Amino acid sequence: MSSVGIVLISHSSKIVDGVYDLISQVMTDVPISVAGGTNDGEIGTSIDKILAAIEEVYNEKGVLLLYDLGSAMMNAELAVELSGYENIIVGENVPLVEGGYVAAVESSMGKTLEEVYAAVKTI
Repeated sequence: MSSVGIVLISHSSKIVDGVYDLISQVMTDVPISVAGGTNDGEIGTSIDKILAAIEEVYNEKGVLLLYDLGSAMMNAELAVELSGYENIIVGENVPLVEGGYVAAVESSMGKTLEEVYAAVKTI
């Protein structure tokens, strides 16, 4: 059984690496990837990193993208458009840590992309 993929996006690679470490301690069967910081290691977001993260976890169940700050949403939406995939949701106004954790739990239970997103929207 495949699970919804999750992409964690932050302006800081340290933030998403930490969230990934937290979630992966308890959820080992969920495809999770991270896109943190710019291509040159600075604070910011990178469409290239987001695209690579989507590619890493995309499957027939789809992918949920979660981000830290509003400007990351713009790059997430651009990356989705450039990816050519249709079954992707950019989660709006979802806390990155709690949302990532809940998304991983819901995904591990075999929920659909829409069900996973519905669960994280209530946080």
